[in-house]
Amino acid sequence: MRIFILGAGAWGTALAVCAASNTTCSHLVTLWARDAEQARALLAQRENVRYLPGARLPPAVSVSMVEAGQLGELVNDFDLLVIATPMAGLRESLTCVACCRIPVAWLCKGFEAAIAQSMGLLAHEVQAQVAPELMAGVLSGPSFAMEVARGQPTALVAASVHAPVRSALVEAFHSPSLRVYVNDDIVGVEVGGAVKNVLAIATGLCDGLNLGFNARAALITRGLAEMTRLGVALGARADTFMGLGGLGDLVLTATGDLSRNRQVGLALAKGQTLQRAVAALGHVAEGVNCARTVLQRASSLRIEMPITNAVVALLDGKIEARQAVALLMGRDAAAEPV
Repeated sequence: MRIFILGAGAWGTALAVCAASNTTCSHLVTLWARDAEQARALLAQRENVRYLPGARLPPAVSVSMVEAGQLGELVNDFDLLVIATPMAGLRESLTCVACCRIPVAWLCKGFEAAIAQSMGLLAHEVQAQVAPELMAGVLSGPSFAMEVARGQPTALVAASVHAPVRSALVEAFHSPSLRVYVNDDIVGVEVGGAVKNVLAIATGLCDGLNLGFNARAALITRGLAEMTRLGVALGARADTFMGLGGLGDLVLTATGDLSRNRQVGLALAKGQTLQRAVAALGHVAEGVNCARTVLQRASSLRIEMPITNAVVALLDGKIEARQAVALLMGRDAAAEPV
């Protein structure tokens, strides 16, 4: 199988390494970096020193130096296109490959920033606007890039309404170290991937304030309820949120110290400014970018998301860390499940 990965950040590089190292199938992977200097470094060093140091590129991974404007025709020579950009780069990437005739999948998790008076969109909603003819979907689930590159056991979910997309993702990435499940509920998987980043900030804050394991468990559980309410209102199935794209991704991102969004919460608990916390990461923390959009979409549907509301107030500088906790603990008693 020939796989083209558009975007050479940590996650795109990790999947390139994973697919090219598959001992049960022979895959050829082409990795494309927008930054020409980074592409040259990948070619020379055979390692993504900037985003995934220590993970060597196998011989089956080649690095493309073509211009962005040439991508549209080039990718049709492959069997699968994977877009591995942050959410902010998805619209432009989809526009470049709008005439693509092969299965396409993106890896980004989040909502696009609101444009003018419109609300921010999920990835499949962006695709419906700019490249509606594509057979497309998302590869998501609980995964840290370095662990995937190292071949540590991981399970992901391939979500799409198009069966050929789901099948292509399984063929490309299912391996002895990476199990790929399939799901046709792309809305649910994308909502889970977006909201869990916001909840991870809250959980990092909780742990940074040393509130204890009881508080962490409560936050994750009630966060899952928020995620499910929003997802169902947007058209998802409730059971999707008990799977890899919901609960699985939430638990990993909220509790694993490799999580960028969790690290933001930990930093805020120590009194760091948001700007300093984000700058220290050196990577994108999607929860910071999409928290306000999550709350905006929820408000438009009259969905209560108190944890998300507290995170947004904290990120906007309207409250301090301990005030966010007091805000949540001061809510009235309620029945479960709600």
